[in-house]
Amino acid sequence: MRNIVSIKDCMRTFEGDGIPVTRAFPVPGMREVDPFLLFDHFGPINYKPGGASGVPAHPHCGFEAITYLLDGEVEHCDSWGGQATIKAGDVQWMTTGSGLIHSELVTNNFKKSGGIMQGLQIWVNLPKKDKQVKPGYQHIHKDKIPIIKLEEQNINIKILVGEILGQSSSINTYSPVSIFDIQFTKPNEFNLSIPNEQITMVYIINGELKFENANSLAKKGQMVYFDQSADSIHLHSLSQQGSYLVLAGKPLNEPVARHGPFVANTEGEI
Repeated sequence: MRNIVSIKDCMRTFEGDGIPVTRAFPVPGMREVDPFLLFDHFGPINYKPGGASGVPAHPHCGFEAITYLLDGEVEHCDSWGGQATIKAGDVQWMTTGSGLIHSELVTNNFKKSGGIMQGLQIWVNLPKKDKQVKPGYQHIHKDKIPIIKLEEQNINIKILVGEILGQSSSINTYSPVSIFDIQFTKPNEFNLSIPNEQITMVYIINGELKFENANSLAKKGQMVYFDQSADSIHLHSLSQQGSYLVLAGKPLNEPVARHGPFVANTEGEI
């Protein structure tokens, strides 16, 4: 099993129309975790009717952005024709490539009714050879996300991106990336296979994980960082309801230059 490198609290900040954000990186002392550039847990925030707006049009280039919506409704629209209503449980994968402008505004229904808004946003770097690809958009409805049900262990694995136990997501990526939401409905343990060439992190959406080898606990809002010493990680959930987001990816080992929403390999390219 892989060893724990560290368990870190995430930084609390605000984005957009004042929505609270729990940010694992970039933060002081950690710009990125190759190939991942950003990890944000936005919300939960309970909007009154008429109080929500969302994020107006803004540009991006040079990476891929993933939104996993946990609560609420958002309307995505971009300058390359991508458009979709993202509902709770849905995943969007946006390849910004050579550049696009997009907005993520709340739907009219959500704005009128109000409610809880919450989700995860993740940025994945594009390899140098693919930095200028044509932008693209993939939207996966929650009922199209493969779910592996391990009934004897009271565990469900939602395959947001990548492949596990013979099942795979329909999302196409430019580099090997895996993102799974592993949900426990009772305290239990589980071994997850991940090639040791891929870096691995686990974010605690909800619940508590115990790591016997490190004699430590990881709680809601923390990120767990593993080494690459083996091809599997061990998850021991202590909670009646636990939701743990596994992020794995093969490092690109390329220089990164970033300025706000733009990512390149050199300052000259920026």
